[in-house]
Amino acid sequence: MQFDFCMYKDYPIVRCGNSIYYGYMSDPYVVMMQIQHQKQMGEFKIADKIKIYKISTDEKLNPMQATVKTTERGSLYEALDLAYAWLHRSENNDNKK
Repeated sequence: MQFDFCMYKDYPIVRCGNSIYYGYMSDPYVVMMQIQHQKQMGEFKIADKIKIYKISTDEKLNPMQATVKTTERGSLYEALDLAYAWLHRSENNDNKK
């Protein structure tokens, strides 16, 4: 079964409510971003507080053990930029082994 996902810098990105998932579930890590707060700008809501979690995709781990890194950012762009860096670094580290 083939799905077409929105992509950002070669990784899929999926939004479900206030949660955004970034990365491939087949990779060792994905990033989950939770929109904590939004401000109204005209007719649009803009995320201005986002909690970011780097999570292991190992199904044997409970959610607390699977969470590798966390931080917050003040915009979706900053959050996605950091998420990309985390995933890209993890990918490069795995290729060196």
